[in-house]
Amino acid sequence: MSRPISSVVRLPEFDQDLKRLGRRFSTLDADIRSFVEKPLTLFLRGEPAGGRIERVAGLDFEYPEVYIAKRIACRALKGRGADTGLRLVYAWFPKEDRIELIELFFKADQLVENKVRIKRACGRKPYPASQS
Repeated sequence: MSRPISSVVRLPEFDQDLKRLGRRFSTLDADIRSFVEKPLTLFLRGEPAGGRIERVAGLDFEYPEVYIAKRIACRALKGRGADTGLRLVYAWFPKEDRIELIELFFKADQLVENKVRIKRACGRKPYPASQS
């Protein structure tokens, strides 16, 4: 059996997404933990994981590797299996054996990942200066 990822970091914006969507899908927090523990860990270890996990295209950097998971089972969405429309964006830092959960969204609300957020989370663009 595959060993778990040594570090999983949930970025503050991801936690906000989870909280917002958790109001609609009551089991979402547990479903995300389950997804990270099994399918995501298997995928990152190079083992068959099931589901669709793809590299995010159109980023101007190679490290960290950024992926989007397109098949996340959610028990609150009965009868849909993993075809829930939930999407999870994360960065994989293989040298540190760490993942950072960047974005969680529902496809009916948002069609594609937020590349500005991804670049910012991966240290590629500074956060905008706060306006006082």
